Amino acid sequence: MKAGHAQPLEYSTHQNDLNIYGFWIFLGAEIMLFATLFTTYFVYEGRTGSGPTGAEIFEITPVLIETILLLTSSFLIGLGVHAMRLGRTKAMMAFFALTLVLGLAFLGVEIYEFAHYVHVGAGLQISAFTAILMTTLGTHGLHVTFGLFWGTAILIQLKKRGLTPETANKSFIFSLYWHFLDVVWIFIFSFIYLKGMM
Repeated sequence: MKAGHAQPLEYSTHQNDLNIYGFWIFLGAEIMLFATLFTTYFVYEGRTGSGPTGAEIFEITPVLIETILLLTSSFLIGLGVHAMRLGRTKAMMAFFALTLVLGLAFLGVEIYEFAHYVHVGAGLQISAFTAILMTTLGTHGLHVTFGLFWGTAILIQLKKRGLTPETANKSFIFSLYWHFLDVVWIFIFSFIYLKGMM
């Protein structure tokens, strides 16, 4: 077995290694972005003014649905990467497509949730709490939206070019991004929703 084939396809060239390394650096910057948002949220969490508190506006059902959708999508993209490493392009594409469908469903529930918040008087300009809540959730939602476009572009490339070192590298990097969004959501679920409902 040649040394170049002893590792997964996404790592099979020096450029691929550099791409993955560079993406980890990018994720470090993203971690700082969300860490700043979480810190700001914790500072302003109790500053509700005349607006509602988290306990008054959070509903467990949509939050649980969002969590199940995102955790399942993260599991599916993991299966997609596994299929990619086995050289099963069609299975990989199916898992990636299912991931995107669940991501789209997640966004649909989040849009419903935002509409609910505005309806019950928890809009962006009501209080410091509602402003940072909407900003934090909205930033995560925008990342998911970007991921849907990115994942769709990757599926198109896989359809046109097949599984190559380049498309495998792009697919793997996208999977890292999607897992990152899932990790951020776990923090949102735990420290914003669950804590806010208590």
